[in-house]
Amino acid sequence: MSVSRTDAAHAHRADRLAHRATGHRPPRAFLLLCLLAAGALTGAASPAYAAKPYGVKAVEVAASKEGAPYARGATGPKRFDCSGLTLYSFRKAGRKLPRTAEEQYEHTSHVSRKERALGDLVFFPAGSTMGHVGIYAGHDKIWHAPRPGTRVRLERIWSGNVRYGRAG
Repeated sequence: MSVSRTDAAHAHRADRLAHRATGHRPPRAFLLLCLLAAGALTGAASPAYAAKPYGVKAVEVAASKEGAPYARGATGPKRFDCSGLTLYSFRKAGRKLPRTAEEQYEHTSHVSRKERALGDLVFFPAGSTMGHVGIYAGHDKIWHAPRPGTRVRLERIWSGNVRYGRAG
């Protein structure tokens, strides 16, 4: 069984993202073995469950902005609010999103928690609207710009009352 350049690139990305999410780096041979075994045992992932390349790229862009300060209405590249970070990250990944969390929610295909994948948007309802948004980074964590006085960071999803959306 051969490994394509694309598979190797995805393994490298998964390695970097696992390191960020867990704080330690699994051996590369283990990651490659897992990638090959998953493909051999399950076949191709169904489109609903597979991380899209632009979603993986959006996670990488958001991660590169770690520590950038929150600023209401800011869309980068040095300051962000929550929907400004998602807008910026997806734009750099080649996808367009509307400006606000509510508009982004309406613009995405809604998926269940079980169907979520790396790079999906995670929305936090506030009354009848979406009050916050982040980018799913795996392991129940998101990249987001939380609120005034904070900085872009990776954080565990703190609520069970969330919605997931996939940019088209």
